[in-house]
Amino acid sequence: MYNLLQQIASGIAMGGIYACLGLALVMIYQSTHHINFAQGEMAMFSTFIAFLLLQWGLPYWAAALGTLVFGFVGGFLIERLILRPLGDVPELSVIVVFIGLFIGINSLAGWVFGHQLQPFPSPFPSKMFGTTLVSGHEMGTIAVVLVVVTALYAFLRFTKVGLAMRASAENPVSSRLAGIPVSLMLSMGWGLSALIGAIGGLMVAPVVFLEPNMMGGVLIYAFAAALLGGIDNPWGAVAGGLIVGVVENLAGTYVVGTELKLTLALVLIVGVLLIRPSGLFGRKLVARV
Repeated sequence: MYNLLQQIASGIAMGGIYACLGLALVMIYQSTHHINFAQGEMAMFSTFIAFLLLQWGLPYWAAALGTLVFGFVGGFLIERLILRPLGDVPELSVIVVFIGLFIGINSLAGWVFGHQLQPFPSPFPSKMFGTTLVSGHEMGTIAVVLVVVTALYAFLRFTKVGLAMRASAENPVSSRLAGIPVSLMLSMGWGLSALIGAIGGLMVAPVVFLEPNMMGGVLIYAFAAALLGGIDNPWGAVAGGLIVGVVENLAGTYVVGTELKLTLALVLIVGVLLIRPSGLFGRKLVARV
């Protein structure tokens, strides 16, 4: 029983990381109706910036703050400088650009920072509140995800900028008529999603070690989380991330083994697309003709 509770708690902690990246994927999908295949690589590069700042002697939380600023600015500039000039190109062209971003950011990180595994520090103690059920980093990850979700909800629900971003994603034409700068809101949405992804990178790096390919498997789990919860529902992505994290941990321990855990995520993605494409909490769109 103790081992079962430990696996569930660890799954919730990893699920929180998947929820962060899944949330970032959903935010971009809501505004552009495209899946950003480079989301994980953007988070990885931001985490390398944190590693660089730590090597320069900055305290962890100062380096983390600098990383979040870098992530926001990077996402903002990617939308402005790379995606905005595309205009209304065919969907396949946008997918090719995302794949190019994936390859380009991964290669740039390897060229600048190298491909060797780097240990990344955790800001949390090895044990918190004297518990042995979960590690301090796992408990800290759960707390960080709760803070991120609460702050994002408050921002989107109670601030003028957040409401404008929601309106721009929901109905850009009406938002322009109402005087909302939709293009700016779209760029800010990209920046915010990159910031949330960077938080996921900071939380996962102490677990998997820092290297250019560290987000490959994590991004697949994040895709599964976003699709399971509903690709158009941010809070569904959070719930999906927690579900995927727990199921992955339990299945890897008691059913399929650690070697096939990633395959389980791929099976989950295909299953959701075949059985319920809108996800558990997504909206099912019906068009009248």
